[in-house]
Amino acid sequence: METRIALIGIIVEDIDASAKINPILHEYGEYIVGRMGIPYRDKGVSIISVVVDASNDVISSLSGKLGMIDGVSTKTVYSKCANE
Repeated sequence: METRIALIGIIVEDIDASAKINPILHEYGEYIVGRMGIPYRDKGVSIISVVVDASNDVISSLSGKLGMIDGVSTKTVYSKCANE
């Protein structure tokens, strides 16, 4: 299966949305290479970076599910080359 490395940047503006984010990340856990979360208390937001190694379909599905959560914004950056 051809995979790509991607970085999904997540900004959480509603702290209650975290309860919806974590189950989705757990569902895609086999594709997650690493994850870092930073609470920015002064601004009342949290920033999460998730690195995945998966097919384009899986990456799009994960990013799409996260982006549909109210109070959450996502942006995905893909590597230029594919891995086999």
